[in-house]
Amino acid sequence: MVKSTVRFPEEVLDAAEELVERGLFTNRSEFQRFAVECILAQVDEGYEPEMLDYEELYAEVFPDETDGPAPAPSADAPMDDEFLQTAARARQFAMRGDLDTAEDLVDTRYSPADPRALILEDLLATHR
Repeated sequence: MVKSTVRFPEEVLDAAEELVERGLFTNRSEFQRFAVECILAQVDEGYEPEMLDYEELYAEVFPDETDGPAPAPSADAPMDDEFLQTAARARQFAMRGDLDTAEDLVDTRYSPADPRALILEDLLATHR
């Protein structure tokens, strides 16, 4: 396994730590690996999560979804996916120097523990 260093805002790490304390994940690293696998499975239809026990973790984190991760949109599907719209809008605010509005947008769409929020927070961190 390759080691990678990623910087997260303190609030994101606090949310991840809360999930660890609730017993959903054994540690923050496991949560971060899961979050990345989850997003990759949603945006790349050819990607198969490699994380051990991914399906079981997914079922615990998203108990209301019985069919597993949402499939990635096909290449000819319109780009109206909520996550992509949110990412594009948040990036637009950030590039215009309005990080507060970008962060508010992410906070209103996703809970701090949502893997999509982690990805968007990482995107916004590049504009600080």
